[in-house]
Amino acid sequence: MARTTTGIPTDVTQGSRTAKGGIGESTLRPDGTLKVTGEFAYSSDMWHEDMLWGQILRSTVAHAEIVSIDTAEALTVPGVHAVLTYEDLPAPVKYYGMEFRDTPVLAHRKVRHHGEPVAVVAADHPETARRAAAKIRVEYRELPLVTDEASATAPDAVLVHEDREDHHASHVPHPNIVHRQPIVRGDADVAALRAEVIVTGEYTFGMQDQAFLGPESGLAVPAEDGGVDLYVATQWLHSDLRQIAPVLGLPEEKVRMTMAGVGGAFGGREDISMQILAPVLALRTGKPVKMVYNRFESFFGHVHRHPAKLWYEHGATREGKLTHMKCRIVLDGGAYASSTASVVGNAASLAVGPYVVDDVDIEAIGLYTNNPPCGAMRGFGAVQACFAYEAQMDKLAAKLGMDPVEFRRLNAMEQGTIMPTGQRVDHPAPVAELLRRVKDRPLPPRRQWETSDGETDVRALPGGLSNTTHGEGIVRGVGYAVGIKNVGFSEGFDDYSTARVRLEVMGGEAVAMVHTAMAEVGQGGVTIHAQIARTELGVDRVTIHPADTQVGSAGSTSAGRQTYMTGGSVKNSCELVREKVLEIGRRKFGAGHPAWAGAGLRLAGGKVVTEDGEVLAAVADVLEDEAVEVEAEWRHRPTEAFDLVTGQGNGHVQYSFAAHRAVVEVDTELGLVKVVELACAQDVGKAINPLSVVGQIQGGTTQGLGVAVMEEIIVDPKTAKVRNPSFTDYLIPTILDTPTIPVDYLELADPNAPYGVHGIGEAPTLSSTPAVVAAIRDATGLALDRTPIRPEHLTGL
Repeated sequence: MARTTTGIPTDVTQGSRTAKGGIGESTLRPDGTLKVTGEFAYSSDMWHEDMLWGQILRSTVAHAEIVSIDTAEALTVPGVHAVLTYEDLPAPVKYYGMEFRDTPVLAHRKVRHHGEPVAVVAADHPETARRAAAKIRVEYRELPLVTDEASATAPDAVLVHEDREDHHASHVPHPNIVHRQPIVRGDADVAALRAEVIVTGEYTFGMQDQAFLGPESGLAVPAEDGGVDLYVATQWLHSDLRQIAPVLGLPEEKVRMTMAGVGGAFGGREDISMQILAPVLALRTGKPVKMVYNRFESFFGHVHRHPAKLWYEHGATREGKLTHMKCRIVLDGGAYASSTASVVGNAASLAVGPYVVDDVDIEAIGLYTNNPPCGAMRGFGAVQACFAYEAQMDKLAAKLGMDPVEFRRLNAMEQGTIMPTGQRVDHPAPVAELLRRVKDRPLPPRRQWETSDGETDVRALPGGLSNTTHGEGIVRGVGYAVGIKNVGFSEGFDDYSTARVRLEVMGGEAVAMVHTAMAEVGQGGVTIHAQIARTELGVDRVTIHPADTQVGSAGSTSAGRQTYMTGGSVKNSCELVREKVLEIGRRKFGAGHPAWAGAGLRLAGGKVVTEDGEVLAAVADVLEDEAVEVEAEWRHRPTEAFDLVTGQGNGHVQYSFAAHRAVVEVDTELGLVKVVELACAQDVGKAINPLSVVGQIQGGTTQGLGVAVMEEIIVDPKTAKVRNPSFTDYLIPTILDTPTIPVDYLELADPNAPYGVHGIGEAPTLSSTPAVVAAIRDATGLALDRTPIRPEHLTGL
């Protein structure tokens, strides 16, 4: 099944053959109206009587020994209740980390990056806390910087972490390499001898920020039992809990976490920000403590997308068949590991792209440096690789004199293809069809800035409302790209989700409650869970319980996994509830009707019905005063770690695919770019909520556009300091920069997934970037090999 939209759809379906608002319908989001009217309560809006405000003092240098910290003057400021450093932390455990503990809660003996937390203040007013933090005196003795691969891996390199004990330390060739993952299949050197055309390329991918609009924030409230209640905007409650409790010296059951309103995430909330320091201050002072980062702090308070250097070689026959691929990918992980090791595994295992190449030699490494820490961001290692391999496809097509889309389609993978890791793709992989769909779309009209009355609409011109050009020197370009992204956690990780579902009668009507720890960060999971419960339990009324740690883990809202995993868990728990309801019905009414003993009974419209639609009883009559509740874990099929020498292994549970066509207009004299259209075709497996599907694809596409032409955190190579920690200097696309994004989605079910779904949110972030850059190359004839593309790259100035 395929559906197309030329923009955001306006037809919101409400009907259903099973229950109003079931799967496959564009039910409206329960938080949607509140958000667009400004009434939604975000984590930064929280308030508590008699609360204090927390403020962090951050390092002003990137690598230095801490000679001394003097907090005396800060403590004299009226209204200050506490000033803490590393030595004041309450428990022996003073480090945390997603994959391994390498990050101090507050800097210990040295700082490893610009903006690292050194001390923290609690005061009765946020301005008081800021003034007190400014009075803390820190003496530093600066150390040599590690800023790139050369300085990180030199024989006499300064070690960012001197005493590594993590599980990767024993197999990396240098202590400043977090992780190394090779992928070797066939013999790339021998295959290169068969190649009639070979192209090489060196590519640079800039450091992108998640740029979520809601800053890091939370509220910690000390409890009478000696524990703490923490309300926070995060992506993974139970991962936070696992890291927070040891630092507080508390058992996990005494650290009660509840999701607060989240203003975007995109990977940047997977790591700890203020989740430890706010409870530390609350327990120290005995008062509630609120922490809210400003935008400047936010740039230092979360990880970013890994900048990368990528070297590629591809070969092909004269007929256009790929013969081999070699590549080397270097990802800068910054000062602390975060999820760098997993990003390395993703980049390596997906480095070949959605193509059939039998002979490959791939190496990916992640570095420790004194640059800002990098970790999860939408696309997770596959984004950087896609930019490089798609540039290579265009180079090969040009050298062979072939159409770039037809060249890709000739080499496109399909169901049954063996990946370079040895894993067989056992679900639909319609790469060639996605490319055909974006290519066959009509191109948008030219010179759209010319209005019917002969005027010029500058908004449609490169430069927009800056009014820099009136149409002279503008050249159109068209570019294509396609990408492959894994879905869910990989490499043997025990990926599961928990759902508690309760069905009871209220006001004479069966009502369901769904309780998970899923972080709703804007992806629409709360809508999806209600749709699943309506479909499986045949009820109209579904309540979504606030996410907290009083139920089992739902895993992270990342990797395109929540509809697959927590949606799958809700489906599973609903099925178990349904079976219990049917058991009760059989006990009560089974003797009166033989159909109760048959198979295929379901719940629909508040009734127990047979496969033929015969009503056996009302669910309210079956349950009466009895409630049925089930809490269960649900897992996808297992994966396995990649071999550390060959990279072989069934490392991923599912793959997702998206293709883009970008149409741009470039003012070649001024170096200004206007993206006119950015069409996407994607296989979504099953559109649980078509409106949300389109929104996810358009959102991911827009983030890919941003890194193509404007987004980059600039780090001074001499000081390792961030130069542009603000939305004044770090630019993100606004509505004026965002083009029309037509979406064409296929529904080719994955037989291994709940309802056949595929992860949706990440794949469009991959191919949108290289498509835009390819279109700019087409317009200018320039060999552009980096992101983002700035005016000076087009004008030569």
